[in-house]
Amino acid sequence: MNLSIRNQMPGIVTSVTPGEVMATVKVRLAGGQDLTAAITAEAVDELDLAPGASVSALVKSTEVALARAVVDGVSIRNQLPGAVDDVTTGAAMASVKLTIAGGALTAVITKDAAEDLGLVAGSSAVALIKSTEISLATS
Repeated sequence: MNLSIRNQMPGIVTSVTPGEVMATVKVRLAGGQDLTAAITAEAVDELDLAPGASVSALVKSTEVALARAVVDGVSIRNQLPGAVDDVTTGAAMASVKLTIAGGALTAVITKDAAEDLGLVAGSSAVALIKSTEISLATS
């Protein structure tokens, strides 16, 4: 299956914490970073997710926020540091491509935000992704 979701990061499930409706699934990405996804309990069962399962973490580029450094005191658990490879700016929006350990990530943010953060090729940035914005896929 081909998807329009740009951010597709391979990993291995390290833990599953079930809940009545939702579950949290921790994934170790290929680059060694830990990611937490909040998905339905039904999806955990349908995908047969358990520690050791191979998955791809899927995140739409519009669901990735950026910061100049790791942010303390915020509920967003997924913070992936990287380096900016490219910034493509339009009249209102900017597409920012990052290299993170083990892969790449794209964020689409406002042009003003990209300028305010001083994002240019070679600068550092941290991708912030809410757990509820991560989908998981198995092959």
